[in-house]
Amino acid sequence: MNVKMLDQIKRKVLSGGRLDGKEALKLYRDAPTHTLAFLANSVRLRRHNDGIVTYIIDRNINYTNVCVARCNFCAFYRQVGSSEGYVLAFEEIIKKIDETIEVGGNQALLQGGHNPDLPIEWYEDLFKAVKQKHPDFRLHALSPPELLHIARLSQISVTAVIERLVAAGLDSVPGGGAEMLVDRVRKLLNCYSKASADEWIGVMRDVHRAGLRTTATMMYGTVEGLEERIEHLMRLRDLQDETGGFTAFIAWSYQPENTERGGSEVTGVDYLRTLALARLVLDNFENLQASWVTQGGKVGQLSLAFGANDMGSVMIEENVVRSAGASYCMDELEIVLNVEDAGFVPKRRNMHYEILGDPVCRRQVVPRMLSLATARTDGEPVHDSELLNYPAKSRFEKQRRLLDD
Repeated sequence: MNVKMLDQIKRKVLSGGRLDGKEALKLYRDAPTHTLAFLANSVRLRRHNDGIVTYIIDRNINYTNVCVARCNFCAFYRQVGSSEGYVLAFEEIIKKIDETIEVGGNQALLQGGHNPDLPIEWYEDLFKAVKQKHPDFRLHALSPPELLHIARLSQISVTAVIERLVAAGLDSVPGGGAEMLVDRVRKLLNCYSKASADEWIGVMRDVHRAGLRTTATMMYGTVEGLEERIEHLMRLRDLQDETGGFTAFIAWSYQPENTERGGSEVTGVDYLRTLALARLVLDNFENLQASWVTQGGKVGQLSLAFGANDMGSVMIEENVVRSAGASYCMDELEIVLNVEDAGFVPKRRNMHYEILGDPVCRRQVVPRMLSLATARTDGEPVHDSELLNYPAKSRFEKQRRLLDD
């Protein structure tokens, strides 16, 4: 270890300097964990010195698990024609939104598989139906690969897809599908075909240019090297320099259970070090979320000492990570207690990180949520009858309709 070089990098961080890739790699490889925590917390305090930690009450609604992408790290997807595949009816989705509003939520995160039988008109009609009933409810929906899939399916440009969906009610875009923004890694994870690194960046650029804000993510702990984690962060930083469209960054570790790829999960210490490094490299990102959904509440709480200033989402429902074995649940009260026990003041926010107020559970009785809801209950039909309003694309769906007739 070159102690002198490490000291120089530390001084650079504390003076507000920007790290390059070699310096970031040196820090991750050689700096003790407590040093990374000290530096990340120093940068966090430079941006957030008011003692506030934010969170949002929303719900993850996974509208379909049918997907043609077949990423080998994903335990959630089902192939076209699977007996376990589903598409949620508009009525089901709106009911989930009603339940979210009842507990103080103001947003839903809508993500799903790349289903070939869902045309752009399905999304437009869904968004319009939601907005007709709840005009002020926010739709944080469709990751870059989903938008790219819709564009390919519709044979129109991504910018045209964005324009049409914004007109229908799209408010912001989540950063899913980034995985690792390095094509060598994407090819090994079998997610290159759904979106290359350049394509993911390009869709986000188009979304930002359309005036929408987005989050950015990173899934690590599969086949990437440390240099590739840093390359991912640098690509995000470069786009943020260009557009300023990202509101926050979220990192989570690969969850191997029930996946084709298998393997093992990296440690909580690795998560905390990766989070701290992100705070140091992403000097143009205002907010970093703690990923309690993959790390658990206590590591999520500890994240607040490693650069995070936000506890993410109450969620209410989650299907993707849970299908890979993670089953952590924190309702609003537990998030609030974790934040307060760490010495901070919890505040509700919206997607744009505007403070909405104090915890709902502090002013009214909110039923405890001890487990996350699921996409649908056993025994419910897996095919939404509304699909009949749109032309079938897959051979399976065409055959199914013939048999139903």
